Amino acid sequence: MAEQKRDYYEVLGVEKTADEAAIKKAYRTLAKKYHPDMNPGDADAEKKFKEASEAYAVLSDPEKRRQYDQFGHAAFDGGMGGAGGFDFSGTDFSDIFGDIFGDFFGGGRSSRSYGGGNGPMKGNTLYTSVRISFEEAVFGCEKTIELMVKETCKTCNGSGARPGSSPETCPKCGGKGQVVYTRQNIFGTVREVQPCPDCGGTGKIIREKCPDCRGSGYVSMQKRYAVKIKAGIDNGQVILMPGLGDPGLNGGPRGDVRVEVVVGRHPIFQRQDMNIYSTVPMSFAVAALGGEIVVDTVDGKVIYEVKPGTQTDTRVRLKGKGVPSFRNPEIRGDHYVTLVVQVPVRLKPEAKELLRQFDEESGNTLKAASEASGEDKGDGKGRKKKFFK
Repeated sequence: MAEQKRDYYEVLGVEKTADEAAIKKAYRTLAKKYHPDMNPGDADAEKKFKEASEAYAVLSDPEKRRQYDQFGHAAFDGGMGGAGGFDFSGTDFSDIFGDIFGDFFGGGRSSRSYGGGNGPMKGNTLYTSVRISFEEAVFGCEKTIELMVKETCKTCNGSGARPGSSPETCPKCGGKGQVVYTRQNIFGTVREVQPCPDCGGTGKIIREKCPDCRGSGYVSMQKRYAVKIKAGIDNGQVILMPGLGDPGLNGGPRGDVRVEVVVGRHPIFQRQDMNIYSTVPMSFAVAALGGEIVVDTVDGKVIYEVKPGTQTDTRVRLKGKGVPSFRNPEIRGDHYVTLVVQVPVRLKPEAKELLRQFDEESGNTLKAASEASGEDKGDGKGRKKKFFK
């Protein structure tokens, strides 16, 4: 029993009302994910790629899409009044793949898949990360990273051949780096251009490989780079260092280096965008009478004047003591401080007596609480019990 086909809209993951741009965008995503060049030997990926290509071939063509919307899959197998054996070969997949994979392989049409031959290709982008402190993220810094980077082999000068020998023109592709296959499938007769399997798309065959690079033309070596980190950078941001990655192929430009910044936590500061937050304790006396407290900021310690009668959890703003703008370091955020009254846990008898006197002068809250409760003669264990009337 033949396997039932999935709905084309479901295959591409779009609504039936999707426009041409949405359909192409959905197919672009699936093609990059499941293309056979990206998944060599993966039969499941190849199946999904063909399924997506079939769906795109129909939904990207207004007439085919109209027939599919009316008759479903039967529009192309002769059922339900459809035009049986519909010709799918009208879709120009070579042009589509040139658009889809151009950015994936570093610009232009991919020489590995459809068009471009053994033309120039941009080198691989290298990825790494660097850890910095909270303060370094605020004010900026410079760090050194180490990467394994490919460089041209000095033994063979990048040819990949043993000294005294040289690469030969590939007899299978004639030095073009590509071979053309013609086959029949659901699209009709499809002409597909693929990298030459004998030379890997280079157009050259190396009979005697260089002993140092083993025929690749490159050797890996550790290199050190200085990374300038601007003030105001945040955790997870990426710094692009163009042209410092692996060398390109066939005269293509070098790839890039992308450095992810990991910012360490601070013991007392928290950051949100350009603002900094912290909590500072203050004594009961300062809260009641007002006075000066010392506040730690990224710029150092500052003195803040607390107003009399300040309540706990009051938030105050230190203007311009936050994080500089990543785009304009002359602009800075603010530092918000939450003031928390610190209640003493150990008091001398004299201090307790002074507090009782203070309580009497400020409303006698201790006595009011006592009057609001009642006491019995005890609980039989020498302890007084209190209850509310």
